[in-house]
Amino acid sequence: MHRLRTWRLAAVALAAPIVFVGCASRDTPSYDWNFGVIPQYLPALGQGLVVTIALTILIIVVGMSLGVVVAGARLSRFAVLRWLTTGYVEVMRCTPTLVQLVWAYYCLPILFGIQVPAFAAIAFALILNTGAFYGEAFRAGIQSIPRDQVETADILGLSYFQRMRYVIVPLTVRIVLPVLISLSIGLFKETSLVSTLGVADLMYQGKLVATATYRPLEILTTVALIYFLVAFPVTLLARRLEIHLSRYRAVAA
Repeated sequence: MHRLRTWRLAAVALAAPIVFVGCASRDTPSYDWNFGVIPQYLPALGQGLVVTIALTILIIVVGMSLGVVVAGARLSRFAVLRWLTTGYVEVMRCTPTLVQLVWAYYCLPILFGIQVPAFAAIAFALILNTGAFYGEAFRAGIQSIPRDQVETADILGLSYFQRMRYVIVPLTVRIVLPVLISLSIGLFKETSLVSTLGVADLMYQGKLVATATYRPLEILTTVALIYFLVAFPVTLLARRLEIHLSRYRAVAA
C-alpha cells in the first residue's frame, strides 16, 4: 500500500508541470510554446548538471566532515570553544546564502591578496554554510541518544574513541540520516545560486540557452524538471529511510 501511494505521488508530481504548461498556454494564447528547441541543447544542460552534481558531492563530503567537528565543538566542555562555534553557526544560519557566496567571491581576494578561482571561493562558502547545518543536525542527534546506552559503554570500559566509534557515531547516524539527506537535497537546489557568479552549473547553462533561443519559459521549465528528476527520487529515499528507522527505533525500544 505504501509503495502504491509513493508511485501515485510520483505520477502527480511529474504530471504537475505538464498541466501547468497546458493551463498557461490556454490562458496566454499569444505565447506560442515550443519545446522543439530543447533536444539540441540537452548536451549543454547535461554539462551543467555534471558541474552541479560534482559541486554538490564535494560540499556534502567536506561539509559533513566539518559538521562532525562543529557538533563536537558545540558539545565541548570548553566554554570559549562553544561560544566561538555557536557564533559561527548563528552567522551561517542567519545570513542569506547568496550574500555569503558574494562575500567569499569578492572579499577573499581582498583579505588574502590573491585571486581565488570562482569555483574554489563558492565551494568554500557553501562548505561553511552547510557545515553549520550539518553540525546542528549531528549535535541534536548526539543529544537525543539515550543516556543509559552511553553509560553502558562506560561500564564496559570503552575508551573515548571506542565509545564514539561503536556507540555514539552509529546511533547518531541512524537518528539524523533522514535530516542529512533532506539538507543535502536543499543544498543541491541551492547550488543554482552559483550561476550568478559565473560558475557553469545547470542554471547557468540554462540561462545561456534561454538567451540564445529566446525561449526562457521552455528552457527554465526544462531546467526545473531536471532538478526535480534528480531530487525527487532522493526525497523518496529519505522518506523510506525515515519510516524504516522509525520502525527500528520502535523495535529497539
